[in-house]
Amino acid sequence: MSSTARTIPSLASVASRQQAEPSDPVAPTKIEAESLDFFYGTTRALEGITLRIRTNVVTAFIGPSGCGKSTFLRTMNRMNDIIPGTRVTGGLRIDGHDIYAPGVDVVALRRRIGMVFQKSNPFPKSIFENIAYGLHVNGMAGSKADVAARVEESLRQAALWDEVKDRLQTSALALSGGQQQRLCIARALAIRPEVLLMDEPASALDPIATQRIEELIYDLKKTYTIVIVTHSMQQAARVSDYTAFFWLGRLVEYDRTDQIFTAPTEKLTEDYVTGRFG
Repeated sequence: MSSTARTIPSLASVASRQQAEPSDPVAPTKIEAESLDFFYGTTRALEGITLRIRTNVVTAFIGPSGCGKSTFLRTMNRMNDIIPGTRVTGGLRIDGHDIYAPGVDVVALRRRIGMVFQKSNPFPKSIFENIAYGLHVNGMAGSKADVAARVEESLRQAALWDEVKDRLQTSALALSGGQQQRLCIARALAIRPEVLLMDEPASALDPIATQRIEELIYDLKKTYTIVIVTHSMQQAARVSDYTAFFWLGRLVEYDRTDQIFTAPTEKLTEDYVTGRFG
């Protein structure tokens, strides 16, 4: 190996040669960011993010707290719009369409890009009504039979149907933490999005519930494009096909997960995934 290859790169040099895409350029692209910057007021939280996220794969965002992972996740369905003083420059496209272009219907966008948060947040309603709520709000509810069928479909997709089918009219708040999180996933799936964003969906769960969520993620990628933020290196290695490593608002490296964890290109990535810092 040459001496150049052994040199630890500066952050500036890393940022200047970000990997815009992993090693299989013919795979379909669902989400594409190009030179994306994000600002909270005058503070730049993301700088020059460029990457392509593949269709029907799981992509994990890793990096230390405050590095921009969740901020970038929320740019994908414009959840950051609700924060005063935020702005985005550069490009962010879903299926080739700029989601920050003038005239974009943000409500319609969020129907396509579902979101599951770190803390489960079931509504204080019955299990059935938690799932049916999005159908009614989005004008997607047909007959009672159609709604019931969609509720069952969503709960089955979230691997929860067999546990709750006999108590659909009981309060969702009576479910365990892991069940509540799967309920929230089912609620997101009920309106049949194309992309599912998950911000540390298992961080508050015990190991058994975490395993159920990870198995669910693996199954759901057959139908959905999934992006997950996680602080767990083990979780990223288990569930994702691709991994993006963020540091100080920049994308340091983006590649297949096995490459990131066994032979990363950047020294910064190697130091993070091996626990030397972060």
